[in-house]
Amino acid sequence: MLAPVHHVIGFTTIIRERVLPVSGHVTARLQQKVTAGDVVAEARWAREHVLLDVARILGVSPAMADRLIKCKVDDQLSATAEIAIGKGLFPRTVRAPREGRVVAAGGGQVLMEVGEAKIELRAGIPGTVTQILPNRGVVIQTSGALIQGVWGNGRADSGILVNLIEAPDTVLTPGRLDVSLRGSVILGGIIKDMDALQAVADLPARGLIASSLHPSLLQKARETRLPILLTEGVGVLPMNSAAYKLLTTNAKREVTVNAEVYDRYAGTRPEVIIPLPISSEPPMPREVETFAPGLQVRMRRPPAMGMIGSIIAIKPGLTVLPSGLRAPAAEVKLENGETVTAPLINMEVVG
Repeated sequence: MLAPVHHVIGFTTIIRERVLPVSGHVTARLQQKVTAGDVVAEARWAREHVLLDVARILGVSPAMADRLIKCKVDDQLSATAEIAIGKGLFPRTVRAPREGRVVAAGGGQVLMEVGEAKIELRAGIPGTVTQILPNRGVVIQTSGALIQGVWGNGRADSGILVNLIEAPDTVLTPGRLDVSLRGSVILGGIIKDMDALQAVADLPARGLIASSLHPSLLQKARETRLPILLTEGVGVLPMNSAAYKLLTTNAKREVTVNAEVYDRYAGTRPEVIIPLPISSEPPMPREVETFAPGLQVRMRRPPAMGMIGSIIAIKPGLTVLPSGLRAPAAEVKLENGETVTAPLINMEVVG
């Protein structure tokens, strides 16, 4: 059975595709060195559309209205710009209600895009642009350590990693934070209360890597301007031992927190990247594995959620679980020495 892979790797080649949601303009160059915060592409996107029924407003046929319309597709119109004027002694005038662009004109009607906003696509990771995707984005490559999380608030930034946890189950308190941490990426453990989260935002920090977050703080975390990444998820969950070891041993290094929103269908996950010098290009991480004895796995469901273990044996056929369901399962020896039987769907390979 194929297994999902949760990357916690000390040294690997990382390749990421960064694309705009709509067609735009790529500003990066091939082989350009970029940081996580560099803009690599941009686009303009209209949030609203306005349909002007010129024929109805002027009281004429669609064919006559088409002859009276003064604008054409792609024209940029200012607010109150004249679109069409009728005939007669006291002619009616149709004006643009807001500043915008004409996207269609015909059949006695004009369709405008209004409320235009600028979209800036940032690199998300430090590295080298290895491919340009015309009008859409870039492909970026780098090398270093990679630690994936399970939740992110959609932001990215870089800074020096400062470790504030002594154990995987450390709880971050406001008293641990002071102005000396301003501009750093904080490794903060479990976030239980609003005061701790607000204190990180008030510094301000460049990023927060936490093991878990109390459910009541989710909305605040989404609104916070700095990137927030959770290695385990929502609740009161200690950091898995693999991520804890790799992050704590890389304290005081420059790290990038790309807290992308997890999307299993798009293949995007929040992740921490620690760029490292290379003498030769390391291998790329595996995206899929096959469950087999000896593999290191991370448990994805209670009661051992977040714990790391090793597969001892794959059970033949289907196993009857305590819930009464039958499913493919394996015997796993957890890091605390306990051996459990768990369905394969409740675990992922770490590597």
